[in-house]
Amino acid sequence: MAATATAPTPETAEHARVHALLERLNAALAARDTQAAAALFHADSFWRDLVLLTWNIKTLEGPAAMAAMLEQQLDGAAPVRLALDPAEPVEAADGVTSAWLTIDTRHMRGHGHIRLKGERIWTLLTTAQEIKGHEEPLGVRRPLGAEHGIRRGRQTWLDRRQAEARALGHTEQPYVLVIGGGQGGIALGARLRQLGVSHIVIDRHERPGDQWRRRYKSLCLHDPVWYDHMPYLPFPEHWPVFTPKDKIGDWLEMYTRVMEVNYWSSTRCTRARYDEDRQEWEVTVERGGQTLVLRPRHLVFATGMSGKAHVPTIDGQDVFKGEQQHSSEHPGPDAYRGKKVVVIGANNSAHDICAALWEHGADVTMVQRSSTHIVRSDSLMDIGLGDLYSERAVASGVTTKKADLIFASLPYRIMADFQIPLYARIRERDAQFYRRLEAAGFMLDFGDDGSGLFMKYLRRASGYYIDVGACDLVIDGSIKLQAGKQISHLSENAVVLADGTELPADLVVYATGYGSMNGWVADLISQEVADKVGKVWGLGSDTSKDPGPWEGEQRNMWKPTQQPALWFHGGNLHQSRHYSLYLALQLKARQEGLPVRVYGLQPVHHLR
Repeated sequence: MAATATAPTPETAEHARVHALLERLNAALAARDTQAAAALFHADSFWRDLVLLTWNIKTLEGPAAMAAMLEQQLDGAAPVRLALDPAEPVEAADGVTSAWLTIDTRHMRGHGHIRLKGERIWTLLTTAQEIKGHEEPLGVRRPLGAEHGIRRGRQTWLDRRQAEARALGHTEQPYVLVIGGGQGGIALGARLRQLGVSHIVIDRHERPGDQWRRRYKSLCLHDPVWYDHMPYLPFPEHWPVFTPKDKIGDWLEMYTRVMEVNYWSSTRCTRARYDEDRQEWEVTVERGGQTLVLRPRHLVFATGMSGKAHVPTIDGQDVFKGEQQHSSEHPGPDAYRGKKVVVIGANNSAHDICAALWEHGADVTMVQRSSTHIVRSDSLMDIGLGDLYSERAVASGVTTKKADLIFASLPYRIMADFQIPLYARIRERDAQFYRRLEAAGFMLDFGDDGSGLFMKYLRRASGYYIDVGACDLVIDGSIKLQAGKQISHLSENAVVLADGTELPADLVVYATGYGSMNGWVADLISQEVADKVGKVWGLGSDTSKDPGPWEGEQRNMWKPTQQPALWFHGGNLHQSRHYSLYLALQLKARQEGLPVRVYGLQPVHHLR
């Protein structure tokens, strides 16, 4: 884990026990004895591999699954060796011994984390961090920047950048084309730049960061700053805990320039198709009044975590005389002072929009059709995130990278077990707040199993609000609430509920979420390819809006899909930062012609 050498950790009984087990595991791997290696794991155990051995993002559950993976992958990765990280202590608590690892394979160097119960492995995380021979130019490998000496025809840094910009997409084709230039596409572009992967990131907006600038004016990040750093360039120490939308927009614009991302703004993709014979994409884009055809080898959709805006079809939408907007198109509250507004939905965007409209003198009604999980921001920061992403965590030595790996080390199958007690504490801490909210008629939930916000996010990416004040307006009636009501139709000037209640409206805002990201694939490539890939996002937990069977990882995110050379990237800032590395390494490996052999390609169970 450590970036710099430190004094070795003193050996303890726990240290010796983990070291001995690792030596047995290494011996079994060296002997290609996959059964002996699998026998070192508990019957109820988990091995989460991020690209290192599987060339995939894959969780293996139980010794039989681990043996099967090793049978297929070990020859290509060997020699494989796991060792205790000398800069990190071995810790023991509640019958579990945990340790950080360094990992070496034929093609990769990696980090890992291990948990033991008794004498066997309970959880193992293995992650690729760099490809041998293709390391990032960091530290002692950093570029000189200047070319010392005098010679004719010498190019400056600016000369080289301008020459690259002139050629790329015209006389030279990018190896990777990224559709979508928000934080996900920009983070991936920065990773690809550092790995020397030719790329273009395209976006329809005029400037990087406009995806944030053009949202409703009160929008800010609800996640704290420690959770939101971009790769390579963390926010400065004076940065606010919760970043306003225009500030994050400016940061992304600056970041794009400083990290030398090949970014094409004001560019719209109109169609794409995969040429099986040439093993490349043919992507038509419109830029600067021109139509261009790009031919990348790989295509990445970084169009947002969720996909296309979902607007429900409601009778009477064609006769309603007021305005109708999806929340993603809502410009802010300024034009609606004194107006009657109905917001359909009760999650993050709905609460933010309702609160801003009320502040600016609008008469606002929220229509809550199903229950919502609410967690107060201060409770989430303290109990939900504080041990990993906070000033307290930084002071205790938990860097952002270490926090990301700790979070990644918990397999999704058992993550809810760790979240349930945290949200039980939050529920007890904020009991009076929740009683007042329910007394106002608001329908509350804590997820299907009481596991709260993170699991809802991972399973369905909807159904929650991080409260930064709007709930008080619901409680005191400033934001009017219609809960548990379904919508019958729209009249010329009102939203009419199924029980006949009429809600007069000058504006209807549909805060109704987003569809699966493969909806963009259907629009830009074909419905056939969208169905070939299947639903994007979710774990297969068989909970609300996350149908089974169990997947074990996020569907189709950051990993190979059933459509060759088509990838999906996104998520919140934490996920964009963390998983952009693994996606970039997969693309770099293919560019360099490494013998990539993907294990456990995800089958398709759901189309949308």
